[in-house]
Amino acid sequence: MNEHREFGSYLKRPSQMAGENENWTKEELIVSSILGRRFVPASLTSVAWESFKFLEEEIKIVESTDLYGATVWPSALVLCYYLERHGKQLCLENKHVIEIGAGTGLASIVACLLGARVTATDLKELVGNLQYNITHNTKQKCKYPPQVKELTWGHELDKTFPKLSVTFDYILAADVVYHHSYLEELLATFDHLCQDNTTILWVMRFREQSTRLTNEFLAKFQKLFDMDVIYDFPSLDIKLYRAVRCCRKIV
Repeated sequence: MNEHREFGSYLKRPSQMAGENENWTKEELIVSSILGRRFVPASLTSVAWESFKFLEEEIKIVESTDLYGATVWPSALVLCYYLERHGKQLCLENKHVIEIGAGTGLASIVACLLGARVTATDLKELVGNLQYNITHNTKQKCKYPPQVKELTWGHELDKTFPKLSVTFDYILAADVVYHHSYLEELLATFDHLCQDNTTILWVMRFREQSTRLTNEFLAKFQKLFDMDVIYDFPSLDIKLYRAVRCCRKIV
């Protein structure tokens, strides 16, 4: 099934639920709130963009339908919703945060607005659009200027982020596991960036066509990290995980 068409079907659900069922479940209420943060312009423009509402801020995101990583998927909205709701509990202010596979930068922007020291990363071909979105949505609004860096999973990790001099309190990731050929490199990147005091917040969309690869990745991931499920949204096929190194207990 086409990914863009799937996203569109998700976005119809809140209004459909409102018209069909007043006795919403807790999941339906949360999903409705999450997807309701997205606004699509009524008319087409020369530049593809959408806006999102988090932390009482309108975040305008420029996208590209030609690149998978330059589109805002539901997983990113779930991660932003969690950061918005639990930013104080996570003590994000002044914390060092890195997002891998940042794409359009939406989650990184929300983390910046919460006062974190953010580094947003992605592939070379995505960094320009990522930098644009982050700069235009955080300038003169955030405690710390965010950084944008090119990062190819598994490639020159110690050169880009030396373990002895770079420490992150949180690693953010949304929709980084799907049918691609770089899952081993992704796992190596998690392993390199995650130190004993690092917490991973990872949102995963489960896709039928990549079930085997997803399960294999999860099995390997759990050999390195202890993880628990924070959110589980069956209607979106999405789970939000929190993970830490196996030597450290989740609290």
